[in-house]
Amino acid sequence: MAKARVKVCGITNIDDALISAEYGADALGFVFWEKSPRYISPDRAAAIIKALPPFITAVGVFVDEPAARVRSIIDASGLGCIQLHGSEPPEECARLNGATGVKIIKAFRVRDRNDISRLREYNVSAYLLDAFVEGVPGGTGHTFNWEIAIEAKARGRVILSGGLNPENIIQALAKVEPYGVDVSSGVEESPGKKDRDKLIKFIKRVKEYEKDA
Repeated sequence: MAKARVKVCGITNIDDALISAEYGADALGFVFWEKSPRYISPDRAAAIIKALPPFITAVGVFVDEPAARVRSIIDASGLGCIQLHGSEPPEECARLNGATGVKIIKAFRVRDRNDISRLREYNVSAYLLDAFVEGVPGGTGHTFNWEIAIEAKARGRVILSGGLNPENIIQALAKVEPYGVDVSSGVEESPGKKDRDKLIKFIKRVKEYEKDA
């Protein structure tokens, strides 16, 4: 199977962005939810995105934002994809797709199998599965039952998130074989600041991973 794609989320500075790109990250996530410790302003994100090399996808992470604000941030910062991490219904995702023209990743916070029952209602490019923690949309550092992620693959592309780090990423790849993986707190020294060694190790392990026959 194809190697899993790597998204490094919670980018807040140019150094972390360029290191991620240099070592093979496929996408970088910029969090525009203002309550997040990894929040970045659209202007600051735009400056980082402009400095990225080609073939790196900039993903804007939004939580129940009005469509007009999402569109304005896409236009201002040059996002190539958006990740909806709130309670956005299928029709809102469809409206945003039509209004913006960019690909959409819909995030689902997973407690049990019931949380993936509605995946097929969403006509999106991929599903990101994260751990459910009350009151926190993401970036919690918690994992969830990966058996549920395996089941979700029957419904479309799955991006595995939630508590991934350099120590458990090989196990996650071997078990789930996801389309992509998303890492944030698992490679940080503090919220919004990546640990260079952990970041490089994580990306390398994904890129060098080969499943045993």
